[in-house]
Amino acid sequence: MTPADLSRCVVSAVRCAVEDGELGGAVPARVVVERTRPGGVGEYATPVAFQIAKGAGVRPAEVAEVLARRLGGVAGIERVEVTGAGFLNFSLSSVSAARLVRDVRRPAVIEVPDPPSGELRERLVRAAVARIEAAQGVPPGPAVSVAPVARRDGDVLARYGAGAVAWAVLTTPARETPEFSDALLVQGEGSELYRVRYAHARAHALVRNAEQLGFRPEPGEVDAPALLRVLADHPLVLEAAAHHRAPERLARHLVELADALLDFQYRVLPRGDEKPSAAHRARLALAEAAGTVLAGGLALLGIDAPTRL
Repeated sequence: MTPADLSRCVVSAVRCAVEDGELGGAVPARVVVERTRPGGVGEYATPVAFQIAKGAGVRPAEVAEVLARRLGGVAGIERVEVTGAGFLNFSLSSVSAARLVRDVRRPAVIEVPDPPSGELRERLVRAAVARIEAAQGVPPGPAVSVAPVARRDGDVLARYGAGAVAWAVLTTPARETPEFSDALLVQGEGSELYRVRYAHARAHALVRNAEQLGFRPEPGEVDAPALLRVLADHPLVLEAAAHHRAPERLARHLVELADALLDFQYRVLPRGDEKPSAAHRARLALAEAAGTVLAGGLALLGIDAPTRL
């Protein structure tokens, strides 16, 4: 089971509980499931019981217990626990790398016109939020309130360039003031934006190099827990970014994914006299999928993703 499957399973459990009369209230179209914070219980958690409890007129803990009983026997869910006042916490079985790679599709380009007026930061944040909402099928909400920037737009763009300015703005929560420093100009591992772009370029380079060696990507099982975990979380991150209208959540996730891919890249291609095998093809497919997700994430933020760096 993937984390995205888990979100759908929770919605299904709520629907069945309402139909069977165990719970009252409306069935949500979506349920936000997020990775558990450090020190928490399980791998993933959702506060859906609080949402249902409002309409049902019962305590969130009672709703959570009903859902925990229904979800405890679902294949792919190893354990369900209720914590606090009604949080549902989950531990999942291992994610299938082959299925995860097949589920990654070439990202659709979401064209959202920039807001016609406002300061540069307002336009960048509101356009990114609109693209993320559109990608998730979420109706657009009211304009996001954005903290002003003390420096003039033209000065910032001339000094750092459009991509770096967008990254500085979109990695900072809208109500906080972004920091512009010469670190944005660094073309090396000290720059988060560089690492994300470089990881995307490396995914393309691996595919090109594999073609020269005579093999292509083919989904299969791969021993790459760190990269698989981050890649599996991507649909949940997009849902949370749309729900909270917070592009910085997507940006942080892209950094985590890029770092995992850069660590994994050295295992992809054959070494020395080694012949390409099914394992190499599966690793290449995983790297290509990660590159696809990086490209799609940068596009949602309005930042270009070069295929060569």
